[in-house]
Amino acid sequence: LLIAMAVPAVADDDDSDRGKSWKSAPLVKLIRENTKQYSDPEAAMAAGYFVVDPWCISGPAGGATGVHYLNPSLLFDGAVNATTPEILVYEPKRDGKLQLVAVEYIAFVDGPLALEGHLMNLTGAPNRFGIPDPFLRLHVWAWKRNPKGTFADYNPNVSCDAQPLDP
Repeated sequence: LLIAMAVPAVADDDDSDRGKSWKSAPLVKLIRENTKQYSDPEAAMAAGYFVVDPWCISGPAGGATGVHYLNPSLLFDGAVNATTPEILVYEPKRDGKLQLVAVEYIAFVDGPLALEGHLMNLTGAPNRFGIPDPFLRLHVWAWKRNPKGTFADYNPNVSCDAQPLDP
């Protein structure tokens, strides 16, 4: 007796996330429409973003977040706007280029804050970022699908393997 089982293939760039296209989620669509011009880090720097730390950040349980570019004028403007993320996140590629994979929103406010219906996560102080005050943040994988979820901190589909020795 031979039993055949259908096993769906899942690729790194597969659009499915639990049977639904992650790219069609309203917040992801909004982010992609408003950050596509930053696919080149040079364009991001021209818009006021700079490398916070040139090192790619790997996760403690696998995966990574990548290299973070921060726009300080957005960080300290007292607002969080889905169309203008405080941080752009890039993955180092083997060809030496950086690929935009995610964005991150940061707010220095008291109480729960939501961005387009998604609650931000509280990061207390002291913290691993060296920021002296507690803050709220939301990581969104808008440019690379994350099997752990669109809002997870680390993405197993992102790697720091191509990080240059001297960024």
